[in-house]
Amino acid sequence: MKKLLILTMLAFGLSNSNSMIAQTQGPNFAKMDVSPMDIALYRNDNNEPIARVIYSRPQRRDREVFGKLVPYGEVWRTGANEATEVTFYKNVEIAGAKVDAGTYTLYSIPEEKEWTIILNRKTLTWGAYEYSEKLDLVRVNVPVRSMQNAIDALSMSFEKDTENSANLLIGWDKKYVKVPIKVAK
Repeated sequence: MKKLLILTMLAFGLSNSNSMIAQTQGPNFAKMDVSPMDIALYRNDNNEPIARVIYSRPQRRDREVFGKLVPYGEVWRTGANEATEVTFYKNVEIAGAKVDAGTYTLYSIPEEKEWTIILNRKTLTWGAYEYSEKLDLVRVNVPVRSMQNAIDALSMSFEKDTENSANLLIGWDKKYVKVPIKVAK
């Protein structure tokens, strides 16, 4: 009987210690995505939001990016994972094309010397698999520029131009483009 009591107490003690270990380890959170999401935000001088870009940042990892990893002449989601989305909080002009406030998918077609930047009406898409040219709102061509130092992760930011305009900078490896955005009157 003594042995049974000791075995019962020992088993009870082990089960409690296992639950204590599980409690101290915490929940099982997902690991960091290899292409983490990021946001670029453009605000005017009054701190009002004008535009926001949500995109995933693929890593270069010593690969040749443009022409290989991102083929020339093909529609690209301009990032990784879900297609890149841009939200305009005010009506804007992109290279002279009028765009109403709203959310759009930002695709691009990289070429060696220029990119075609595309705003498309279909949102919440994965990659460029559901891309339809029929839903394009704007297509503008912008020249490719070179940088001296390479950027390891695709990066986007806004560069203020004037009080009512900015350039969306999209850069990766040693290349970047500027997409002119101006608040519409």
